[in-house]
Amino acid sequence: MIDDNARVDVSRLRFVPESRIRNPDSVPTPLAHLRVLDLTRVLAGPWCTQLLADLGADVIKIERPGTGDDTRAWGPPYLKDAEGNDTTEAAYYLSANRGKRSVTIDLAQAAGQDLVRRLAAQCDVLVENYKVGQLAKYGLDHASLSALDPRLIYCSITGFGQTGPYRDRAGYDLIIQGMGGFMSITGERDALPGGGPQKAGVAISDLMTGMYSAVAILAAVTEREHTGQGRHIDMALFDTMVAILANMNMNFLTTGKAPGRAGNAHQNIVPYQVFAASDGHVIVAVGNDGQFAKFCEVAGRPELARDAHYAKNADRVRNRAALVPLLEDLVRARPMAYWAKALEAAGVPCGPINSIAQALADPQILARGVQIERPHPLAGSVPLVASAITLDGERAASPLAPPTLGQHTRDVLRSLVGLSEDEIAALAQQRVV
Repeated sequence: MIDDNARVDVSRLRFVPESRIRNPDSVPTPLAHLRVLDLTRVLAGPWCTQLLADLGADVIKIERPGTGDDTRAWGPPYLKDAEGNDTTEAAYYLSANRGKRSVTIDLAQAAGQDLVRRLAAQCDVLVENYKVGQLAKYGLDHASLSALDPRLIYCSITGFGQTGPYRDRAGYDLIIQGMGGFMSITGERDALPGGGPQKAGVAISDLMTGMYSAVAILAAVTEREHTGQGRHIDMALFDTMVAILANMNMNFLTTGKAPGRAGNAHQNIVPYQVFAASDGHVIVAVGNDGQFAKFCEVAGRPELARDAHYAKNADRVRNRAALVPLLEDLVRARPMAYWAKALEAAGVPCGPINSIAQALADPQILARGVQIERPHPLAGSVPLVASAITLDGERAASPLAPPTLGQHTRDVLRSLVGLSEDEIAALAQQRVV
């Protein structure tokens, strides 16, 4: 059986055997030299590790025996099998776990903790999103694992970070969107019908924290090539939410006045918003004064672009209340098809408001290979949306579908930990794996 007190020999762990480079001809694999131990669940952490997997990293996802990642149960909808019946794979889980190997281990048991330590010793990076201090109880915190392997890059993702008065709070995207100021600038203006704060349609703080985490990990990997030392990366949803407010932050910091909600309009550019046409809606995104002049030509009011109140963007922003109603009347007089054709021909950015179905069926998306399929053991295949990254004309998307629960437990424990079939069977009998 496994020695719970065994220490790990890390002297042999930094070479890249050929077997680590999986399907090198199928997708770009710039991270094929990296192995990542994924102790995350739900979205921020899994989004980070899925990005690394899409770029070629070998990602080993540790899940609870019997239940796995919380999002496996976040359905319906579920993936359908060939007969149209629900499988056990929730769509939410499938969105963030492509390219990983699933290993079930009970971290509450000492033998399970030892397995994770031994796996961590075979990895370059560990990503976790447990509550602050929880993994220290298992001897799986940064201090414990970095003592075994100083080269390990350890990324902690929490709602509020490892320090500060909120460090012990759980972090949920909706709460973070509210606390971070995002909902104060998102939604229709309070004075209009439907006014009031709105969240984003996706968990924006989770997704962006996952992206920032991946960037930080790759920075630490690059640094380690020169120093030989790992890093402890401390990522917080709250920090991320505040950081990505970008120009809205600076609007406040330069004026002392916090921006409010502007609906579908832009705080700093006019016109840059949704307009109602005679038969639907169109987005007009005028980015400079030349484009505004072209827009006015198409709208049949070229004199507006010569009016001192509207000629420059700064003037249009200051006189928004007078200008926008004029433009609304002009756009409402013609159908969407007219505006789309005429504005595109004039070089004025515009576009429709698509449903997700329409967006995924758009010829540009289809031509770019954004929607993909991967073989799946329960459904034959699973439709997925690939990474946005393209390298040398190849879409970065792992050849592996999101794994079923525990799909790779035996293979990983045999190949990386060196357990025999009898040892694995004994651990399964004890419900460690």
